[in-house]
Amino acid sequence: MKWNLDTTHSAAEFAVKHLMISTVKGHFKSFTGTGETNEDGTLKTAELTIEAASINTNVEARDTHLRSADFFDVEKFPTITFKSTNIEQKGTDITITGDLTMHGETKPVTLTGEHTAPVTDPWGNQRSALAVTAKISRKEWGLHYNMALEAGGWVVGDDVKLSIEFEAVAVKAEALVAA
Repeated sequence: MKWNLDTTHSAAEFAVKHLMISTVKGHFKSFTGTGETNEDGTLKTAELTIEAASINTNVEARDTHLRSADFFDVEKFPTITFKSTNIEQKGTDITITGDLTMHGETKPVTLTGEHTAPVTDPWGNQRSALAVTAKISRKEWGLHYNMALEAGGWVVGDDVKLSIEFEAVAVKAEALVAA
């Protein structure tokens, strides 16, 4: 079965240390995704495309800096993509390994979390959900900008915690025929 993200019930979020003492959280406002499940309802494939310029940390000056060449360089690299290469699922527990492309670099990433079995919503649509997390090093994707602190350490932490929660809607058979 094929699935499309319901972006109104989904989130692509991140968290990174600031000044080594606090955590700045943000999210991306614009993204699309698709997936496919096996006959037993387990996830078979997953793909995600994020518009890098849609980054939002609730501080416009910081968001503008994050969009610049110092960080995401959205003019040169407008999208962040993830494409699964292997999925292992036991019950609701899921491990998704795939290729994350960001800032012109593609590296493998492993996401872990839960995948829920499909349910029928009040309008007759099949829906499923996925909640996964990962921790990546931003420097592995060429995001090196930083400033040293006088007392030691850095303004921006290297580790970025990703948190992805998606709700997907099954593509109806008539939509597949029209495509």
